[in-house]
Amino acid sequence: MGRLFVVTLEGKIYSCKYCGVHLALSDDIVSKTFQCRHGRAYLFSKVANVTVGETEERKMMTGIHIVADIFCVQCGSNVGWKYETAHEKSQKYKEGKSVLERFKILGPDGSHYWPSHEAQIGGSDADDA
Repeated sequence: MGRLFVVTLEGKIYSCKYCGVHLALSDDIVSKTFQCRHGRAYLFSKVANVTVGETEERKMMTGIHIVADIFCVQCGSNVGWKYETAHEKSQKYKEGKSVLERFKILGPDGSHYWPSHEAQIGGSDADDA
């Protein structure tokens, strides 16, 4: 296995809740209105310290997208997904951006997000299943 390089971010940082590695800056949030199976999720224009998995087509609440799961480079935890291609014209703004699921990350103040029962019952932008 190759040598692990981790980028240290400066500012208001979102980090992996499992190992604390920096993942994104609050300045790079595009939207806080995303929902996933476990509650809230944030769309970021860029993220750091992640590896990108295999791309696949997923049916989501906002249409069919080609996405790839993203994983923390330090501990390997799945922390969200990256939009590669959006088929719907109105969803093209998501392409190249990444979603971090709020319950898998720590906020800039170190806060945890606890998914609620209602979030699990409701819809998901992560997938339609």
